[in-house]
Amino acid sequence: MTTSRDSCDFAVIGGGSGGVAAALAAARLGMRVAIVERSSMLGGTATLGGVNCWEMGAGGTGIPFDIYQRLRNDHREAIGIYSYGRHYAWQEGWFWRDALDKVNFPGGELLIDPGRRYADSLRRHPGPGVVADEAWKREHWHGVPFLFKPMASTLKAMLEETGNINIKLEAALARVHARENRINQVILSDGTELRAALWVDACGGDLCHALGCETLRGIDPKSRFDEPSAPEQASSRLNAVTLIYKIAPGYPELIEPLPIGIPAECWWADHFPAMSCVQYPDGCRNCNMLPTMEGQESMQLGHETAYAECKRRVKAHWHFVQTHWQEFRTYRMIWIAPMLGIREGYRVVCEKMLTENDILTGLSQQSDPDIIAIADHALDRHGEGGGCLELDQPYGIPFRCLIPKDWRNLLVACRAAGFSSIAASSCRLTRTMMQLGQAAGTAAALAIRDNVALPEVDPHALREALRKQHVQLDFPIPGALKEHLAE
Repeated sequence: MTTSRDSCDFAVIGGGSGGVAAALAAARLGMRVAIVERSSMLGGTATLGGVNCWEMGAGGTGIPFDIYQRLRNDHREAIGIYSYGRHYAWQEGWFWRDALDKVNFPGGELLIDPGRRYADSLRRHPGPGVVADEAWKREHWHGVPFLFKPMASTLKAMLEETGNINIKLEAALARVHARENRINQVILSDGTELRAALWVDACGGDLCHALGCETLRGIDPKSRFDEPSAPEQASSRLNAVTLIYKIAPGYPELIEPLPIGIPAECWWADHFPAMSCVQYPDGCRNCNMLPTMEGQESMQLGHETAYAECKRRVKAHWHFVQTHWQEFRTYRMIWIAPMLGIREGYRVVCEKMLTENDILTGLSQQSDPDIIAIADHALDRHGEGGGCLELDQPYGIPFRCLIPKDWRNLLVACRAAGFSSIAASSCRLTRTMMQLGQAAGTAAALAIRDNVALPEVDPHALREALRKQHVQLDFPIPGALKEHLAE
């Protein structure tokens, strides 16, 4: 293996949503950036993981809107806005387990709606005293589905056009060298010796874990953060994983036969799960059975074994759907995502840990001076048996949640940031990760400009810089930002 040496101002380990946004934000501000991704494509869970849809939610401005505009302009048929169609839970007298012939759809249906715009996707919470019933969700819940290959190529093009980014695909973290709470050098799987002044972990906490940073995993006990919904005892249970598949219409009516060795009956649970069924702009559908596998089981099996088992479950699920809902017999399964959709793994102990208490306090009452992103996704713990609690208002994520405790030149901009397990169930969505990345890249540029360590970046200057980049830090959306979002 030939050894090469690369140096830059800012190195991003991980090319998922947070990593891409961190690299783009820093490069736009003149920094020399390297971004390292282990797979062959940028985007991570949002591309190869099959989660080809941004759910509705506050805060998805800034870089997410830039990406949306670019993708829509370059590949108009590759991105759209959805509204709700049918949903089995909204059907009067529905029965999932006992009378499937009375259920009009195998989950939730989300359909491309040409009458909706990007700004319609920027809210989830119903507000105090408002019930998020069917009528409210149909009017207010709109997401952004996209085709993953055009998305990945758009991300790559936007990075390359800065002229400041070295993109390294199919290269993984091998070793890391640090001294006095500063990273000096990372050795990649291709032998590259990468040096940088500042770093960001956008790879699910793997960089921080390799450094020996304190990490958490599983459900936190009540004694750790004093959260009202936390259990008395810690648990190793993790939010569930999914394996997403894509189906295409226009075929002769047929129930696709099951491969040999895959049973027609559900063998891992009492019954087959419902699915989120999102229409792509090209008429195909993204099928996400919720869940495909318990998170703890996935970790215990390891990636390859867990993926193989999830693939068997996906094929059985599709057979179940075609068997019970005739409309799907003119569809064919054309793609299974090559990556599992992982909701939860390591969480890094940071200078600030966002908790359920912060989320329930809400943006209007939070006193943190360094909020760099907002979100309003539900406390969605259904994948770990804890239900799904909608919020009354958005909440803010402080910059300190990106700073691993006691580290000087390292940030975290992925689902491994400083969240309790309960808070992570809300913070984990793609556009929120992009917000964390945009803040991380901007903070790195300010740290270089002011010649300070990352924990010493002026939070007021950081927030002002983010506002200039059209990042939403207030609710409701300010007038000038509304004008920017107009299409």
